[in-house]
Amino acid sequence: MSEPSLLKRWSGPAVLVLVVLAALYLVTVMYSVGQTLLAGIMLVIVALALWVYSSERTYAYRYLFPAIGAALIFVVFPMLYTIAIGFTNYSSKNLLEFSMAERYLLDEVHQAEGPTYAFTLHPDGQEFRLRLENAESGKAFLAGPLALIGDKTLELKAEPADKVSFTVGDPVTLKDLIARQKALKALLIVLPDGGKVRLTSLREFAPVEPLFKRNADGSLVNVSDGSVLKPNMTTGFFETASGEKVQPGFQVGVGTANFVRVFTDKKFQEPFVRIFVWTVIFAALTVLFATAVGMLLAVILNWDALQFKGVYRVMLFLPYAVPGFISILVFRGLFNQNSGEINLILSAIFGIKPAWFSDPFLAKVMLLVVNTWLGFPYMMLMCMGFIKAIPSDLYEASAVAGAGPITNFVTITLPLILKPLMPILISSFAFNFNNFVLITLLTGGRPDFLDTSVPAGTTDILVSYTYRMAFQDSGQQFGLAAAISTVIFLIVAAITMVQMRVTRVVEEEGR
Repeated sequence: MSEPSLLKRWSGPAVLVLVVLAALYLVTVMYSVGQTLLAGIMLVIVALALWVYSSERTYAYRYLFPAIGAALIFVVFPMLYTIAIGFTNYSSKNLLEFSMAERYLLDEVHQAEGPTYAFTLHPDGQEFRLRLENAESGKAFLAGPLALIGDKTLELKAEPADKVSFTVGDPVTLKDLIARQKALKALLIVLPDGGKVRLTSLREFAPVEPLFKRNADGSLVNVSDGSVLKPNMTTGFFETASGEKVQPGFQVGVGTANFVRVFTDKKFQEPFVRIFVWTVIFAALTVLFATAVGMLLAVILNWDALQFKGVYRVMLFLPYAVPGFISILVFRGLFNQNSGEINLILSAIFGIKPAWFSDPFLAKVMLLVVNTWLGFPYMMLMCMGFIKAIPSDLYEASAVAGAGPITNFVTITLPLILKPLMPILISSFAFNFNNFVLITLLTGGRPDFLDTSVPAGTTDILVSYTYRMAFQDSGQQFGLAAAISTVIFLIVAAITMVQMRVTRVVEEEGR
């Protein structure tokens, strides 16, 4: 066998092996930093890749596998991760893993007994020298040179100043000293007698020792006052004997507690129900209005006697061509109560200035108007395409029978475009069910409910309510927000399945 043939035969397997080894290294790194779920998914993908690209039986799937792998990483993993967070107490007060919270406390230090050293920092080329001096004994020491970059802990030996060939010049200014304070705090200076000192103030190094010591039972003892901290795996905090919680907290599993709170806790239950009802109404009315306007315009633009149809199509398509967030911000200015053009026109004609942003009903009307404006061009394009596919013979036969435009629309156009349009309506409903951008940019969910203790507004939909719960509520309850997100996912999935089932039944009855 020739050399080029050998190269061609073994280059593919060699590349596959290298890719698998690199992927396994990434899996190991992910697992080592605590991302167990992501590491597990990556391991599954690596195993599937090895099987798909090495087996002759799976040859047809080799072209589909990249898409499948991307779906697992960017769709399945975020979904599973969100669901997993919903079963924890993850919040701004419980951010860390237990081991990290314990290590944080064990790394705390306090000043121990022993001599203190005043210090000055002196330039040494591009680096620095640290000079320590004890006022009582008069002993001086020099440490360095050091770059003082970053905040990684660094152990550094100090030598007697009279034994170091370095001419001590003027120290750095207080401003420069403060700028390097973080790097100085990370230094552990080892003196010639074996003593260790650390920065305890802006001008002083002193002996330090760990503030806490770990007992065999997992509790921590404060060496300065003898108090004991015990980890509470229910609340996610180290607690004193009196029950006082000590920061930082850590993540613990809470089972279905977050899901139970969503449906049973009065604080969350009442706004959740009201917001859910409005979310369904908002999504349904948006689809209805956008489809009605789009379908009407599509029928008009397919009228043969209409002149300048091309110009009208371009003009009506513009709302869809402009980025949505720009249109939303423009409408926010147009609906401004005092200076918006809409209120200026209404005031000039009718003498009224509606409070679009402070009145709950008007705020909802404004949302539906803006969302219909953003959605009708797409529906218009779809309907125009479906209408073009209808055989002209049907309209000719209808004209012979003496039917008018309304009869043609009801008996021919609507039934024939409704079936192919139904999947688009379902996807549009699902999209508007989670239309976070519109709510956030236009109303921010406001005006808020006055009878709730959690951030919730009359124009909030479930996804914006979840965002406010996670990032605007005091405490930032990420676990609770993840639970609500899971509930939203299940609701949307159930509604979509019901709609698809209804669509299938209608199609079967129409055959």
